[in-house]
Amino acid sequence: MKMTVDFEECLKDSPRFRAALEEVEGDVAELELKLDKLVKLCIAMIDTGKAFCVANKQFMNGIRDLAQYSSNDAVVETSLTKFSDSLQEMINFHTILFDQTQRSIKAQLQNFVKEDLRKFKDAKKQFEKVSEEKENALVKNAQVQRNKQHEVEEATNILTATRKCFRHIALDYVLQINVLQSKRRSEI
Repeated sequence: MKMTVDFEECLKDSPRFRAALEEVEGDVAELELKLDKLVKLCIAMIDTGKAFCVANKQFMNGIRDLAQYSSNDAVVETSLTKFSDSLQEMINFHTILFDQTQRSIKAQLQNFVKEDLRKFKDAKKQFEKVSEEKENALVKNAQVQRNKQHEVEEATNILTATRKCFRHIALDYVLQINVLQSKRRSEI
């Protein structure tokens, strides 16, 4: 994903600007698919890891039971107890790993997808709507009969207002794109 979309091109609504938007929108759509997939994989890994920890605890408890059963053989009891203690420590570290993964990776990525990408999509919808309104105003202005001064003035006023609105919304959209791209770097 490239870093920015040019604000000046945005105000001109140039073909270069539209091409840059198309490229960014494609990149964002692909990023969203990849992040959704990664979040699902992360959730599956966390769930599987927690199940692994539960199974490992059961295994460790079985070893402790065997160690208690072998209390009359000090070497076997000591060896099994040390092994179960090592397993307990490993389980503790795995549990911490999965908790940290859930907090730092899954939660961060989900927040990025749900919040930041949603803001981008909202800005895109607004931009598409105002773009269509601007096109309609241009068509109406082009079709108005020039001998009817009142209609010409009305069409010109509508076109001027629509262009101003378009510029504001387009600048907001480009700002949202640039914010998303910079946040993407830090969040991912």
